[in-house]
Amino acid sequence: MQRRLGFDIDGTITDPATFIPYINQDFHKNFTLDDISDYDLSKLLKIDESKFWEWMLVNEPTIYRDAPLIKQVDHILKRWHVDHELIFITARKKQYEAITVDWLKQHDIPYQHVELIGHHNKLAAVKKQGVELFFEDKHDNAVMIAEECGIPVILFDTPYNRLPIPDEVIRVSNWQEAESWVENWLKEKRL
Repeated sequence: MQRRLGFDIDGTITDPATFIPYINQDFHKNFTLDDISDYDLSKLLKIDESKFWEWMLVNEPTIYRDAPLIKQVDHILKRWHVDHELIFITARKKQYEAITVDWLKQHDIPYQHVELIGHHNKLAAVKKQGVELFFEDKHDNAVMIAEECGIPVILFDTPYNRLPIPDEVIRVSNWQEAESWVENWLKEKRL
């Protein structure tokens, strides 16, 4: 039976360290992914959130266009695409739709639907799309989606999302672990 799988993009499909070289260059820092203990990068930089978003407005197009793909995700998504619908739901702003779709095509990432919602609360989009399993890197999103939608959420482990999680959220280290969990979940669903 075909399942509707939902995916965040940044930090889930793209490398969670994507923003770091840009931050290091522009803010004259030397951060690594391990330095990021909070999703809010303005806290890391010790700057006002509005200043951070001014910087983002200038840099988002380049960062999104050049974001590196996480290892193995393309192969896994191609396999899943044969039997399942792949729905991308991202906090990116609508103005980056062309960049986002071009990036997916450039990396040969299959999909049925891409939705740029412009904010982090993905609940309405997940419900509207009938997503049955979601993939995320933002802790509070993963917890909220799992609890409010009653679906499992795969949370990709990063230094910025290590708060406790409920049972419906499954923490994985990489896409191979995610694939293994999903294959077991799919087998259970077939029974």
